[in-house]
Amino acid sequence: MFDFSQYLGFLLFLTVLTIGFWLMFFLVAFVQYWVGGAFYEMYKERKAKKNQSV
Repeated sequence: MFDFSQYLGFLLFLTVLTIGFWLMFFLVAFVQYWVGGAFYEMYKERKAKKNQSV
């Protein structure tokens, strides 16, 4: 049926698949939120600087 090495290979595959899923989830959710917040803060600073000079 299955050898022990095939079982370990299947567990390794599941581990890599799970790590990849959570990494993708992190990159899509948190990094996008972080970059969007940075752009929003930059926009607010430029708007405040523009209103201060006028």
